[in-house]
Amino acid sequence: MKTFEYDIRSFPMTRKTSLADMQACLNEKGADGWEVVSISSSEFANVGHTVFLKRETTIVGAAA
Repeated sequence: MKTFEYDIRSFPMTRKTSLADMQACLNEKGADGWEVVSISSSEFANVGHTVFLKRETTIVGAAA
């Protein structure tokens, strides 16, 4: 049976480089096996984005 772990990241959009920072962080998480499953954006007052990620976990001692 597959199992997953989850992570939530918030990215305030307060600077010109905010999208580049978000991309760099998500690329780093992707290299560690994380996958974006959802993004919630607040366009009201350009607040930012919340990103939900998951990755499969390895159960020690489990058969493949």
